[in-house]
Amino acid sequence: MGADGGTIPKRCELIKKKKRSEKLDKTVKNAAKWRTCQLSQQKLKKPIVADRLGRLYSKEAVIEAILNKAVPQSCVHIKGMKDVKELRLTDNKDFKDSDKKGGDVYDDTNQTPFLCPVTTVTMNGINPFVFNWKCGCVVSEKATQEVKSEICHSCGGDWKEEDVVILFPPEEILEKYKEAMEKKKAKKRKEGEDKDEKPKKPKKDDSSSSKSSLQADPTKTDAYKNLFTSCEAAKNKPQGHWVTYNPLFY
Repeated sequence: MGADGGTIPKRCELIKKKKRSEKLDKTVKNAAKWRTCQLSQQKLKKPIVADRLGRLYSKEAVIEAILNKAVPQSCVHIKGMKDVKELRLTDNKDFKDSDKKGGDVYDDTNQTPFLCPVTTVTMNGINPFVFNWKCGCVVSEKATQEVKSEICHSCGGDWKEEDVVILFPPEEILEKYKEAMEKKKAKKRKEGEDKDEKPKKPKKDDSSSSKSSLQADPTKTDAYKNLFTSCEAAKNKPQGHWVTYNPLFY
């Protein structure tokens, strides 16, 4: 059987293609993740911070959640501001915010607010990005691979492999980050327990030394010194007994 004109349609012409639309949806969803605070689920606002798992947050949202004790279970590892690092991001001058231009403006997912200061690739979720926990500088992973250095490409500070965190890492690396956090937490807990078990040294009683120094002070009168039991007169003073109860000795 054929269509009009006697042509026979191919299978690919009869079946709708879904792969392209699915890929597009995934790209848009991925790009949105890089613009969204993972705590409030609102649009990211400067200043922006990241945690040890490579997630992005608006600093204001983190502070508010900590103060109100409303940190969700997904971010339970964030106990204070020491658990996040404020990022040094490079602005993308070509980015046009659709919110400021109106809702009818086309939102290009490839153009994002920030880019790599070395390679100029945009931080849209397609290209992997990393940041330095020491200084907070954000660069593309491509920049670190092309130019191997122990100096930060952005600020010139120290750049060590153990301080590098991948933003929104793949699942296998994310699991490694979680394991590292658990090990660090267990180590701190053990150190705290060992500290509690250590015997406390008794405080040195220096009252005797202060009293002896008082008795040796030539500026003090004997009457004043006699007020303290460390003087010789006080030591040799007769004590009352059951017959002469509370006698007055002068």
